[in-house]
Amino acid sequence: MSFILYPAIDIREGRVVRLRQGDYDAETRYADDPLALAKRYAEAGAEWLHLVDLDAAKAGGWTLGPLVEAIRRETTLKVQTGGGVRDDADVLTILGAGASRLVIGSLAIRQANRVLGWLERFGNDRITIALDARADDAGVFRLPVHGWTEASGLALFDLLKRYADTGLRHLLCTDIARDGMLAGLNLDLYREIATRFPEVAVQASGGVASLDDVLGARAAGAGGAILGKALLDGRFTMVDALAALDAAEGRPQETA
Repeated sequence: MSFILYPAIDIREGRVVRLRQGDYDAETRYADDPLALAKRYAEAGAEWLHLVDLDAAKAGGWTLGPLVEAIRRETTLKVQTGGGVRDDADVLTILGAGASRLVIGSLAIRQANRVLGWLERFGNDRITIALDARADDAGVFRLPVHGWTEASGLALFDLLKRYADTGLRHLLCTDIARDGMLAGLNLDLYREIATRFPEVAVQASGGVASLDDVLGARAAGAGGAILGKALLDGRFTMVDALAALDAAEGRPQETA
C-alpha cells in the first residue's frame, strides 16, 4: 500500500481558509484562488486533492460542484471532497460532479447504518469516513459532530471497529486538538489505528508542521497524510514532500 499525500484546500465563502481546532471564529484567510492553488499542487506532482466545504460542514448543502468540475477538467488531480453530506442526493451530487472519493463526517457518526449502506452501494473505494476525534479528560478519543461543535458521546475505536468489520477501506482521522496548530501529528493515535485495523488506510490529519511529520506518519503505518496549513504557510512545498516520500520509499530521484 503506497503512502498518499493529500494537499488540502478548505473553502469558506469561496475563499481558501484554515481553521484552528475546527473553530469557525479562529480563521486564517489566504489570498490564493482555489482553482489556481489546485493547479499549483497538480503541477508540483500531487495526484490527489482533499477539498472541504466548510460552510456545508456546518450548515449542509455542499456547494463545490463547479470547482470540482473545473479541477477535474483543468488538472489531472483526483478529488476527495465532502462537507455537510446529509442524504442520498448529496452523495449523488458530489460523485456526479466528478469527485473520485466522497468524505462523510458527522453523518457517519450519527447515522452509521445509512452510511454503511452507501459503502455497499457505491463501493468502499469511493467513500472516506472522517472520524475526527478529541480526547476527553480520561484520554478516550470521542467523536464530535456538526463541524466539531457538538458532542456525540461516541468513542472513536468503538465506531471504527464497526466500520472496519464491514469493509471500510479509507479513514480520515484528525486529532482535533492539533488541527491547524502546526504542533506535529499524534503518531501514537495513527500507530494504534494501523495496528488494530491494518486493512484500513488511515489518512493522518491535524498538526503536520514538517517533513518529519509526513515521514513519521508513514512509519507509523498510516496510508497517507493531509497537508494543509504547513503548505499554505510555506513550511515546505509539495515538491519537497513528494521528494522526501520518494527517498523514504527508495524511488529514484530526478536530477536537474
